[in-house]
Amino acid sequence: MRSIAVANQKGGVGKTTTSVNLAVGLARAGRRVCLVDLDPQAHATLHVGVQPGSHPLSAFDVLTGGVPLADATVAAAENLWLVPSHIDLSATEVALAGQPGRESILTRRFADDPACAGTGPAPYDYLIVDCPPSLGLLSLNAMAAVDSVLLPLQPHFLALHGLSKLLETVELVADRVNPRLAVLGVVFCLYESGTRLALEVGRDVEAFFAAASERHRAWRDARVFATRVRRNIRLAEAPSFGCSIFDYAPDSHGAEDYGKLAAEIDQAAAVALDAARRAA
Repeated sequence: MRSIAVANQKGGVGKTTTSVNLAVGLARAGRRVCLVDLDPQAHATLHVGVQPGSHPLSAFDVLTGGVPLADATVAAAENLWLVPSHIDLSATEVALAGQPGRESILTRRFADDPACAGTGPAPYDYLIVDCPPSLGLLSLNAMAAVDSVLLPLQPHFLALHGLSKLLETVELVADRVNPRLAVLGVVFCLYESGTRLALEVGRDVEAFFAAASERHRAWRDARVFATRVRRNIRLAEAPSFGCSIFDYAPDSHGAEDYGKLAAEIDQAAAVALDAARRAA
């Protein structure tokens, strides 16, 4: 199973849109996917057509109440399952104050779940975690529990400013909590190909990662994905209808771009799995 946290401490960069449409894109390709919504705003939950609070259990209960992951999981679509969010998640830091190992609770829940651990009859192929737009306890739990981090980035210089802070956080988690954690790569969202700014920022980020061979092991192999998710009004409209871009506007640029991104990430996962098998 490949586990991916979609993270960026800056809001409005396409993080939740990427989490949902990547998960649905992989599910449409026949992969079994579990989407975990760790954002108290519950936007990913709403995006896949699940009303927050409609299920008696949520990610908050998983983190603070000892509830098994499977008990809080609901079916959202074919090959897609959801651990829904709830506004209560905003109180997670208070609820877990002083609890030993609180940054690794999600790690334990994943390890205890047969579908995540691959010990059950129907294991997941992918676990996608939508992180909140902050680098607090919820994001820390996500990064401690997954194999890799996907960074949605808007091609603006102010968005670039926060990239170093995000990479520092990944380094810290990899050094102290989760040594297998690595940055999967950057995906540009809200991309306007006709602007010089987008092209310049894209080149700068690609050059930054290309020169990263001597950098921290957690992100020295990171890539900039070839897929650029273009700015598309249909992507902004889809959440209000409780469906992914593939169901809302299957002929749109948004559906085309996220279909390509899902295929690109799936291919990268296959290559990594093959390399791991050969190394073993």
